[in-house]
Amino acid sequence: MPGRRTTFEQFEGVRIRRVAPLRLYPFSRFFRGFETAPPVRELFGARAPAILRALRVEFFSPPFGYMGTSDVDGHLIVSLHHLKTSDLRTLYLDVVHELCHVKQFRAGRPLFDRKRKYVDVPTEVEAYAFTVREGRRIGMTDRELVEYLKVEWVEPADHRRLARRLGVLPRARRRRRASRRPAA
Repeated sequence: MPGRRTTFEQFEGVRIRRVAPLRLYPFSRFFRGFETAPPVRELFGARAPAILRALRVEFFSPPFGYMGTSDVDGHLIVSLHHLKTSDLRTLYLDVVHELCHVKQFRAGRPLFDRKRKYVDVPTEVEAYAFTVREGRRIGMTDRELVEYLKVEWVEPADHRRLARRLGVLPRARRRRRASRRPAA
């Protein structure tokens, strides 16, 4: 195929081919009905069916991770473990979150920013805000949403900051210092 590296590179007497086939599946082979789901209609409008027909999904097998969106071509990347073991509500919200990233990718927005913490990347904050709105629409409590926002790679203080930013965790109240004045 034109533009595709199929040659081996040599190093220390071994040869390595750096290009391997990637198997992408149609999104709708595994995720159906999203084209009519309210948050997806909000994201893509009348073009939702066409966008989801064109969307592809890749699966990976290690027993960790959740979902992501490729910053190369905008396809979804899904952990088979997550797909098999997570509850349906979490899977639904994760797909909604990633479809927000698909829209961002299609608009030319950068999905990753290594200079910022994960919870401060504008595209993540936007996708989480969108997902929290959907979580509320389907009846989740703030406590459930705070729990949904927890991921292993985010420090507890950053998790709390994100939850506060999204309005699912009340702002910490500052304690008033006791007066040092003697009582009258």
